[in-house]
Amino acid sequence: MSPDLSFAGAAALFAMGLLAGAVSAVAGGASFFTFPVLILSGLPPLAANATNFIALIPSNIAALPAYRTELRQIGRGLWAPLVLGALGGTAGAVLLTVMGAGAFETAVPWLLMSATALFALAPSMRRLALRFLKPRPGRRWIAAAGLFLMSVYGGYFGAGLGQIVLAALVLVGYGDFLQANALKNAVIGTLSLAAAGVYVLGGAVSWPHAAVIAAGASLGGYLGGTASRSLPQGLLRAAVIAMGAAMTLRAFWGGL
Repeated sequence: MSPDLSFAGAAALFAMGLLAGAVSAVAGGASFFTFPVLILSGLPPLAANATNFIALIPSNIAALPAYRTELRQIGRGLWAPLVLGALGGTAGAVLLTVMGAGAFETAVPWLLMSATALFALAPSMRRLALRFLKPRPGRRWIAAAGLFLMSVYGGYFGAGLGQIVLAALVLVGYGDFLQANALKNAVIGTLSLAAAGVYVLGGAVSWPHAAVIAAGASLGGYLGGTASRSLPQGLLRAAVIAMGAAMTLRAFWGGL
């Protein structure tokens, strides 16, 4: 059973959702803010993870209209990644549900550490890919396998997924950053919806917590997107990495 949500608790969740949405609109990494605050609100880790998926879906989907042109340019090439994302997201959510809370709680410190490291390294990975690799259609099957595996991770946990997927898309030949970002948003939105369906059917979602964070994250995403040209992306990325590192240390040495 989910813990009762007080007014003060709801205000804290809304504020963190607002911050997460604004930061994510510029630098990504919303889950590094929302997952910890759901844990601190009293939700068990598995319920916090499921609730986090539901809470961030509106802000994930809201980013898509801004990339209408790029999505049209991708055209039919959009469908295969979306199907892989949906299948992988479903598989990851089923895996989490079947393995249960104990296995997830054991894995969370390692997942946080990996997600933080990959989030920190993703820009360097993109730069190296653009510098040394040229687009090759023959690498698309590797991209398909990688995208499916990343979607499984996304359905299971998902923190830092946006930067990981973006780096991988550039790595396999999406040299146009806007197209890669558009495809990344579409894939993450699709896998999030698929995983959320599994979590809803499993009864793992705390709807009051999800609704409050969703409201804050949606408003924050709009405000962050509006001010994205003036916000210091490097500083925001550093804040995301610091939050991820702090949660990793807490998970390893203090527990969740």
